[in-house]
Amino acid sequence: MRALLEAARWAPSANNSRPWRFLVAHRGGEAFTRLLGILSPGNCSWAHAASALVLVAAQTVDDTGRSRPWALFDTGQAVAALSVQAEADGCSVHPMGGFDTDARAPRVRPRDGTDAAGGPGGRPARPGAELPEPLAARERAPRSREPLEALMLTAPESPARRVA
Repeated sequence: MRALLEAARWAPSANNSRPWRFLVAHRGGEAFTRLLGILSPGNCSWAHAASALVLVAAQTVDDTGRSRPWALFDTGQAVAALSVQAEADGCSVHPMGGFDTDARAPRVRPRDGTDAAGGPGGRPARPGAELPEPLAARERAPRSREPLEALMLTAPESPARRVA
């Protein structure tokens, strides 16, 4: 877990602000049970088997009260760095947004934070291990993504650059 958090710590951020904060809860502990209790039923059905749950918060306002407009973007970069490190270390990380933020408030309250994501992590025994169907089948299925062309934006051509 330390290596994953170190990878996140070194992620780039606007003005080197590092607006992300992590709450790590290991299975068997009170914090794990509390975090498990705020997950959506679908996530709770399999997250209980994770070795740890991580709540990620983005500080959208700094200590002086000034807005941090890039906090969510920056926090996403930290989570991506953590995820890449987990994969390199043979761990499994599954970011998820299915949790009750209202229920979270009295239990876990990051100072001036906005929840960005939560995710269980651990070492997988095999794809889909300890998951109920149909989640296990989805985990074993080949991964696919939209083609790169579908993700590209095109800028309109400037009238000054058009050649008649």
